[in-house]
Amino acid sequence: MLDELTPETIILMRLILAISLLLIIALLQKRDFAINLKSHGYILLLALIAVFHLWIQVTGMKYTTASNTGWIIGTAPIFMAMLGLIFFKEKLNTIKVIGIIIATFGLLLLVGNGNPANIDLIKNKGDLLVLASAFTWGIYSMVNKKISLNYSPVMTILYLFIMMAIIIIPFTINETTIKSVLNLSGLGWAAILFLGLLCSGVAYVIWAYALREMESAKVGAYLYFEPFVTVIAAWILLREDITLFMILSGLIITAGVFLVNKD
Repeated sequence: MLDELTPETIILMRLILAISLLLIIALLQKRDFAINLKSHGYILLLALIAVFHLWIQVTGMKYTTASNTGWIIGTAPIFMAMLGLIFFKEKLNTIKVIGIIIATFGLLLLVGNGNPANIDLIKNKGDLLVLASAFTWGIYSMVNKKISLNYSPVMTILYLFIMMAIIIIPFTINETTIKSVLNLSGLGWAAILFLGLLCSGVAYVIWAYALREMESAKVGAYLYFEPFVTVIAAWILLREDITLFMILSGLIITAGVFLVNKD
């Protein structure tokens, strides 16, 4: 998508498609559309976090590979475990702390290409933005959990996306954006439909339901699979190289994340 659209346009189109899908679902389920000021105040906060999260993640992907992105995003469960301790008093024992240290070491190896001393803040700005997005996803998940305990996940995400769209529209709608959408290729439309309907419309609702029913750290554990899926997809779809060192660094990160989520 980044070959055809700006990060802001991708986010807005994802939101429009997701809103359309969730609105249909809410109407079919005869959901209550009443606005609760307290709940919607939290949703507005969540929208601000989510817009920032998506923006830095998509922008970061302009400067790094999809494979690196997958491994780095895999650190999100660590941030979720740490924030779960702060906001929901979820346990963080010695094993979890060791896991955080191991995962951090693997991350430094990956970003530094084998030597943490090689990390250059300018050269690695894509990796650093993606890492920041892993942290913002942890914050997003904590606020989402707070809301989902008392409010319908479907309606939470619907209103969330509406607010996000309202926030981003003034920075997105212009002649260049309209032309880029009108000239979008067939492959581009397939990609944006996948991102909007499945990655946003369906996945965000499932995530909200999971956070309501389970501890944050345990929900985050399912992100173990994301780096592996990303690397394989990047190899098949983008012809990105998979190196032995990349896999080794990724496995170290995954081992650390596994310990963070171990009971």
